[in-house]
Amino acid sequence: MSRIVVLGGGESGVGAAILAKVKNFDVFLSDSGTLKENAKEMLCKYDIPFEEGGHTYEKILNASEIIKSPGIPETVPLIRELRRVNIPVISEIEFAGRYDNSKKICITGSNGKTTTTSLIYYLLKNAGLNVGLGGNIGQSYAFQVATEHHDIYVLELSSFQLDGMYDFKAHIAVLLNITPDHLDRYGHVMQNYINAKFRITQNMSREDCFIFCSDDEITVKNLNQIVLQAKKLPFSQNDKVSQGAYLDGDSMHVIYEESEYEMMIADLSLPGKHNIYNSMAAAITGKIMHITNKTIREALTSFKGVEHRMEKVMSVGNVMYINDSKATNVNSTWYALESVNTPIVLILGGTDKGNDYEPIADLVKEKVKAIICLGVDNKKIHDFFEDKVPYICDVTSAEEAVKQGAELSEAGDTVLLSPCCASFDLFKNYEDRGRQFKEAVKRL
Repeated sequence: MSRIVVLGGGESGVGAAILAKVKNFDVFLSDSGTLKENAKEMLCKYDIPFEEGGHTYEKILNASEIIKSPGIPETVPLIRELRRVNIPVISEIEFAGRYDNSKKICITGSNGKTTTTSLIYYLLKNAGLNVGLGGNIGQSYAFQVATEHHDIYVLELSSFQLDGMYDFKAHIAVLLNITPDHLDRYGHVMQNYINAKFRITQNMSREDCFIFCSDDEITVKNLNQIVLQAKKLPFSQNDKVSQGAYLDGDSMHVIYEESEYEMMIADLSLPGKHNIYNSMAAAITGKIMHITNKTIREALTSFKGVEHRMEKVMSVGNVMYINDSKATNVNSTWYALESVNTPIVLILGGTDKGNDYEPIADLVKEKVKAIICLGVDNKKIHDFFEDKVPYICDVTSAEEAVKQGAELSEAGDTVLLSPCCASFDLFKNYEDRGRQFKEAVKRL
C-alpha cells in the first residue's frame, strides 16, 4: 500500500488526508503548529493518524508522495530534505484532480480571484447546474471529491497551489491580472511569480478556453512566450475584441462563437472598474457554458459580493466603514481607493511582503486625509507616506483602529480598512482581521 503524508492540517490538508484514506492509501498527517479541534475530530472520524506541534522526520521520509499545504514555503528544512531524497511533493488540488472527472473552471490572478470565483459559482448555481466551489475558497476540493459528486467545479487557485500542480488540467482557465505579490516566496524575482500564475494553462487542449485580461501588460507580454493550445478569449476595457468581452461606452459586450450578450455596466451589482473586469470574466465563462443571457444578467445584477472585499459594514454618524481586509497587496488597495469617491481615513499595515507603495501614492495624496497604521512594524509606511498625508498614527488592535477612525473622520467621509499587507503579525488571518474590524464598528 502506498503511503501518503500530508503536511499541514488546515482545510486543504485535512481534506487531502480524507480523500487519501477513502482511496485506501496508508495516510499520516503532520502539522508543525496546533490543529483546530474540528480538524482533529475529522481525522479521528476517518481513523487517520496525525501529529501536531512538530514534524517527525522518520514518519514522513518513508512516504511515496507528500501533499503539502500551500502555506508551507519551499525553504523550510523539511521540504528541502524531501527534495533532496526525491520524494514527490504535490498540492491538494493536484491529488484531488486525479479522482475527479468533472469539468473544471479555474481562476487565478493577483487580485479579484475570490470575487470572480464566487461570481462564476453563483452564476452556474443560478443556472441550475450541479456545481462545487473549492480551491482557495470554501470547502476543501479534495474533501468534496471524497464525499460528494459535482459535474462542475469552480476553483480559485493561488500561485502557491499552482506551484504544486503538474498533471492537473483546467477546462476553462481564467487569469485576471498579474501584479507584484508574494515576492518573498519567489526569491524576489517577478518572473518566478509570473511563471507560477501561468501554470494554470498547463495541459490545456484545443477544446479548452483561456480567458485573460488583454489590458494587463504583464499577462500579454508573457502570453507570447508561452505555447497555448487553448482558445484565447481576451477581455478589455480599452480595445474591441472579436471573441471575449469588451467595453463600448457604457455597455459591456460579450461574444463567444456565434453567441452575443450585452448589458449596461450601470446594472452590474459590483461597483468599480476592477469589478467590470471580474464581471466580464464571469460573463465569458457563462457563454462558454451555454448559459442563457437572462440567467447571466440576473446573476451579474444580483450578486452580493464577498466578505472582506469592499464590504460596507455600516454608516455611523454619516461616516461609511468599509471592510477590505482581503486587500493584502498594494494593487488591491489601489482598486479600493479608486472606487471610493469621498475623503478617506485609511487603515494600512500588517506583515509587509516586500511592498512598493509607489502605485498608490497619487491616490493617497488625492483622497486620503489620514492613515492609521495597524501593525507591529509600521516604519516603512511612515517613511513612505509621512509627507503625503496630513496625519499618520499607529494602533495595535482593530478596536483602536476603529476608534481612531471615528475621531479622525467627519460626516461624509469613509473609514477604509484596506491594509496592503498580510495579517499574521496581529491576527490569525485576514478574515479574523476583517471580523474584528466589523465587530469594533458595530460597538461604536
